[in-house]
Amino acid sequence: MYTTHFLSSLNLGHTISVLNHVTGAGAADGSGGSDPAGWNDKYTNFRYVSFGSPATTDTSSDYLSRAGRFPKNWQNFHNNPGHDCRDGDICAGYWGPDVCYYPGAYGQSSNAAYNPPQSSDYMRNEMRRWLIWYKKQMGIDGWRFDAVKHFLPSAMEDFLYNLQFSAGWASGGDEMFAVGEYVGGGAELDNWCNSVQNRAGTFDFGLRGSIYGMVTGNGFFDMGSIPGSQQGNRLRTVPFVNNHDTFRPKLTAEGNYNGWDSSQELAAHIDPYDGRLSAAYAIAFAVDGTPTVFIEDLFDLGQLGNRFTHDPKSAAQLPVRSDIANIIWCHQHLRFKEGAYKVPYSSGDLLVIERSAKAIIGITDSWTVWQTATVATDFPAGTVLKDHSGATVETATVGGDRKVTIKVPPCNGEALGGRRCYAIWGPLTPPGYTPAQRETTQEWEMADDLGDSHPLSLQQGGKLPANSIETRTVGRIFVAASSPVTFYLFLSDSLNPVTVELYNENALVHSESPSTQGSYTPNFTGWLTVKVRNSEATSPGQVVWVVMTYKPPAQVTTDLFDAKLNATGDWDLYHRMVNRPRSKL
Repeated sequence: MYTTHFLSSLNLGHTISVLNHVTGAGAADGSGGSDPAGWNDKYTNFRYVSFGSPATTDTSSDYLSRAGRFPKNWQNFHNNPGHDCRDGDICAGYWGPDVCYYPGAYGQSSNAAYNPPQSSDYMRNEMRRWLIWYKKQMGIDGWRFDAVKHFLPSAMEDFLYNLQFSAGWASGGDEMFAVGEYVGGGAELDNWCNSVQNRAGTFDFGLRGSIYGMVTGNGFFDMGSIPGSQQGNRLRTVPFVNNHDTFRPKLTAEGNYNGWDSSQELAAHIDPYDGRLSAAYAIAFAVDGTPTVFIEDLFDLGQLGNRFTHDPKSAAQLPVRSDIANIIWCHQHLRFKEGAYKVPYSSGDLLVIERSAKAIIGITDSWTVWQTATVATDFPAGTVLKDHSGATVETATVGGDRKVTIKVPPCNGEALGGRRCYAIWGPLTPPGYTPAQRETTQEWEMADDLGDSHPLSLQQGGKLPANSIETRTVGRIFVAASSPVTFYLFLSDSLNPVTVELYNENALVHSESPSTQGSYTPNFTGWLTVKVRNSEATSPGQVVWVVMTYKPPAQVTTDLFDAKLNATGDWDLYHRMVNRPRSKL
């Protein structure tokens, strides 16, 4: 089980969660990870650091005494006495110890010092609890769940329902974004969506197969077949072109592409330097669903020799593929998804999709031939349309018969601006797009089985100590000058008051005592550190939940914060994290 955050074309608050398998049992050298009583994979002792039990010697005894939240034992994985199964989609351990969500998958370790008792449905109950905690802690508004084919759909539906409706203030509701990675055909994808009550969609592998066929078809692919390749249940579908499982380049020492590790690809990659990549993304954005953009398709990382050294703030060092950026812009500013999905025209060489009275998207795989088509449209008669791709400066006027003639450039890049394979026709003045500066709300639970007190850690977390006014660090948030920060607290002991302290660097800038709620308006943009303590030295220890609401700046001038990110200001830390092996995340 691991999680990481990712950027989508919609917003920044999404996270990837792996609920099917867990890896990395044991200390740094594996000590303590093995349970000799385990039936199958014996490396199934999972113990975690926390504020109350930080890592010390990193030996077996140190590891097995760690008391962080949600420990796991061999009975929590396949196979176990409650579900003796090792084969098939649900039980096989493809990527490490395979989580079992059956009720009987519980028990204790044979050799761990920290060994709390477990009971029926331990994994499902604790995973549900952990996901809700994580949603609150990180302010998550959307999810991508890995390998959902390989654990019970009933467990996934359980988790999704509770994230939507049982997470208190953080409940995502019906509109919560969620997508499951299910590799299969259209009927399988539809069945899985139905089995989780449409609380999540799937990545549309059927559509992606047609996109791949179009890109590799050398201009002979039947463009008219593409709409029929989409999955039927498209309520929450996610079209895509590449992802981390389909994209495994071999790299030179400088990080340039040097062939492909195709045997490790879940499905064959689409080369981002292929001239028909633009057609692929025009399709993904035109059809129903929430499209995703793969980082190596949007940014040119494969030939400049600076993968490991580029400054991510520099457009020259991290160039954007213009066609992909333009398609994203059109999707936003012409508001594709506010218009119904229609296919007014298709042929072997040309697919035309209209988002009703919002945009007409023409897509071709022809390398050298401009395409022209007269199509019926929902735009009113007399509407003057322009190609917002910029491939042509011509305009087109909708006739009295509600038809319009559009042109689409070939894929060889001869069109204006080097546009390839697509045109996006819409009103002269687009409706526009102004992203809302949204509030972020996060909740920290100050408990000893969370956080970390090791001197080399962030030293955040921990319940308030008894008979002490020593502060505990809640965390840090990035605030905007003149934008109010509000907070409120839940106390496990409401009879004993708590003080909230806010710091800019090491300077105390705000304090409220006693307090269960308050606000502060910073006069700076930057990091604000939040701390809490007992207001009275005679108070008993207690767990506190701290909820912070703030609006981070819409844009950050990162040059101002380079030195704080890394003392040398050269982004070494950034590159170490971006290029860290996936197994270590």
